[in-house]
Amino acid sequence: MDRMQAKKAENADRSLVDLVFSWSLRDVLSKDLYRNKAENTCTLCFSNPASVWDPITRPFNLNDSQQAAVSSCIAARKCDHQNSVKLIWGPPGTGKTKTVGTLLFVLFRMKCRTVTCAPTNIAVIEVTTRLVRLVRESIECGSYGLGDIVLFGNGERMKIDKHDDLLDVFLNFRINILAKCFAPLSGWKHSVESMISLLEDPEEMYEKCLKERGEKDDEDEEDDDEGEGEEEEGILRDEKLEINRGREGKIHPQYFKDVKEKKIWRNIIDQTLKKNKKKQQESVSSQENDQLKDDKGENEDELAQKKNNKMVASGKNDGLLTFQEFVKKRFDSTGEKLKFCIINLYTHLPTSFISIEVAKNMIKALGLLESIATLLHSSTVSFKRLKENICEFEDVGKAVDQFSKLHRNRQECLQILRCLHQTLPVPTIFLYDGIKNFCLCNASLIFCTASSSAKLHMAGMKPFELLVIDEAAQLKECESAIPLQLAGLRHAILVGDELQLPAMVKSKISTNAEFGRSLFERLVSLGHRKLLLNLQYRMHPSISLFPNQEFYNNRISDAPNVKERSYKRCFLQGDMYGSYSFINVAYGKEEQSNSHSTRNMVEVVAVSEIVAKLFKESVAKKQKVSVGVISPYNAQVFAIQEKLGKTYSTSTHSDFSVSVRSVDGFQGGEEDVIIISTVRSNLNGKVGFLSNRQRANVALTRARHCLWILGNGPTLANSGTIWTKLVSNAKARGCFYNAEDDKNLAQAIATSLVEHGYFHLLQNMDSLLFREARWKVCFSDDFWKSLAKIRRTEINKEVLRLLEKLSSGWRSPNNEKNPNAITGTCSELFQQYKVNGLLDLVWTTDILKENSNCTQVLKVWDILPWSETPKLARRLETLLGNYTVNDMNRCKVKCTEGNLEVPMRWPGNMNDTGKSLLLGDDPGELLSRSIASLRIWDESD
Repeated sequence: MDRMQAKKAENADRSLVDLVFSWSLRDVLSKDLYRNKAENTCTLCFSNPASVWDPITRPFNLNDSQQAAVSSCIAARKCDHQNSVKLIWGPPGTGKTKTVGTLLFVLFRMKCRTVTCAPTNIAVIEVTTRLVRLVRESIECGSYGLGDIVLFGNGERMKIDKHDDLLDVFLNFRINILAKCFAPLSGWKHSVESMISLLEDPEEMYEKCLKERGEKDDEDEEDDDEGEGEEEEGILRDEKLEINRGREGKIHPQYFKDVKEKKIWRNIIDQTLKKNKKKQQESVSSQENDQLKDDKGENEDELAQKKNNKMVASGKNDGLLTFQEFVKKRFDSTGEKLKFCIINLYTHLPTSFISIEVAKNMIKALGLLESIATLLHSSTVSFKRLKENICEFEDVGKAVDQFSKLHRNRQECLQILRCLHQTLPVPTIFLYDGIKNFCLCNASLIFCTASSSAKLHMAGMKPFELLVIDEAAQLKECESAIPLQLAGLRHAILVGDELQLPAMVKSKISTNAEFGRSLFERLVSLGHRKLLLNLQYRMHPSISLFPNQEFYNNRISDAPNVKERSYKRCFLQGDMYGSYSFINVAYGKEEQSNSHSTRNMVEVVAVSEIVAKLFKESVAKKQKVSVGVISPYNAQVFAIQEKLGKTYSTSTHSDFSVSVRSVDGFQGGEEDVIIISTVRSNLNGKVGFLSNRQRANVALTRARHCLWILGNGPTLANSGTIWTKLVSNAKARGCFYNAEDDKNLAQAIATSLVEHGYFHLLQNMDSLLFREARWKVCFSDDFWKSLAKIRRTEINKEVLRLLEKLSSGWRSPNNEKNPNAITGTCSELFQQYKVNGLLDLVWTTDILKENSNCTQVLKVWDILPWSETPKLARRLETLLGNYTVNDMNRCKVKCTEGNLEVPMRWPGNMNDTGKSLLLGDDPGELLSRSIASLRIWDESD
């Protein structure tokens, strides 16, 4: 490329930056491209302006690289002289989430108006959860301060109902709560005024209710108390008004679920009160009669009041409440609404609208209301003393007891409520959109996906100062333009790792055009400086060794916690199941599923067997283990999930959990044990998109204690990709194992080969079954056909175990033969072994001429029901009858070593008067026609 072409390319890049990111990146990129500076640092700001925030970050125990990243970002935010972009490079396990959480917490304390975005809802939920947890741990005054945090988006896709800890910051939930608090007839203003009136002069309120009730004596039983009715009716009417108003203002009905539940409980309480009314009235009457006897000196007004109460209790003026009942009930209902408003106002209102002093007074008022409620419902509070302590303002000078405490609490509560009424005038906003704008405009930290940030582009929105994009390497460059164009942004912080998975792009044309390239990756390619987090806390050193060498040029160090001896876990016995191993599954076969994705059923069985062993050991040792199974192909993921079924829990809270996902679905996740199924198994080394380095990096860095990679070693070694290096590295480190080295695993794989009809993979002496065999084994086609018809896995396993034992020299000492099967001289060669009590495995000893030698071999004829054995026996008797005397004698010879029977071998130059069944030199013989259905293991050789 000549100078003119290079200049045109630079101008094109610069024009694109000016068009999309003109607010800041033009300056950044121009410095990198044209002035060859790695980072733009403001020369007007003092050297370490972020040091004043070190005391806040110190409790988080950040390492040096994490602290440097946070400090650099804080310093950039405090700079008013120029715009900037910071890149935080977070390789796997280096505490990226912790670093971002700490940074956001400092910005929260700084009241810096910040938008935090991520490509997916899962990533948004993760970073929000971290920040909210940090805020809750630091809050000194209830949940005060959460109003400065807003999470918004599609609640169903975010699965917000599974994140109770985030409800207090979720926008839709907050709108619903504040709509109730702002309601003029039942919200904060009405509740606090009602409580003040009740505490100031309850007797006046009671008399007013009596007067109003007297005018409505003929009303229905449900409206039995006008004082109560006014209050209860007000609640229901106002709630209906709020629901109607919510519908007009786009509040969805599901957000009023709690209101409906309260109505149901209120109805239940009302019914219970009505049923117990008569008993309560009789009790009141009895108490009043006793009191009349003791208080003869009381004035006539008091006696008249008592007589009125007695009339009420006797059923006259039915439906009226006594003064005592009225006060208690009115206090409870008003207090319930008031406490609801107090708690939710200091939780959901932004701190710019409600000061810490006001929040403390609100919390104090809550305590006083609880105390007054307890004292009011005390069984020792009589009617007369209740009136004295509630209605009298002067100190009665009595002993400090619960009555004087009630009086003091009432006075103090009144004082605080009057103060709150004056200092906390809630906004007069009632519609959905109005409350939504109020929350978004006054929040300090807002969390959403990059696409959802488009909703912040609206008139009247308060400008933002800073943008944080988490998982920025997975966000397309064009998608980054949405939040980057928010009004007022001066600084951007991109957090990610371009060496892990990029954004998903299905079109090959778009991929080749780099449509999926992220802004993070583009800035890195332009030489923009990255703030590297260089200490990993996740992987055992033997796991991190290869990824660190291959992807990060050994720039990542292992943290002290992963170097400790206790971090090495032994979940299964054997070197194969150490911290890091490659398990060679050489007998797999890749195939295309209906979805045109690739799968390998042999590896599926191998994974299932390993997981089963892990579960068994976990239960035996009472050891909590989380297992992750990763495969790059969706068809393999579905096959493994189907194989495992619902045997194991997927919940991280259980003692043994299994998560099966694709590589893309596992980014950001980690488990104690990771099993990778690479799937590909062929002779030419083709591995498809498995060759993607970013995908390999993600898969290899998810494990904490153990990483076991299952794959076809030769296929991967010949691929010429990252997997070639991995297999070579595993062999060099002594971490390369063959699946057949584990007998249980080998047997499971052999059974799978039978189930899927891969018989040719078992018919050689190097197969899983006969790797350690003393005898060579030959099979007839009838045997494989019969075995393929058996659908019960346990029978297949038993057959394979029996063949393996026979080939090793084991013989059953108590073998029971079918007496009707075969007789005569050939009966000594005919062997039948029971399988599962239902079938017979029929085999004989034969002679094979090989390399000028004659050697005894085992010949397996068939596996069939007991009733069909005689038929096969008669056919074999005919065949064996054609043997020469020498052949028969050699077949009958037995040689033992201890308890094992081993094959005999003779030189081939001995005089033979006939041909053995396996030699079959003359194709014209009947013998050759009879054995046409037989096949020897190494026949292909």
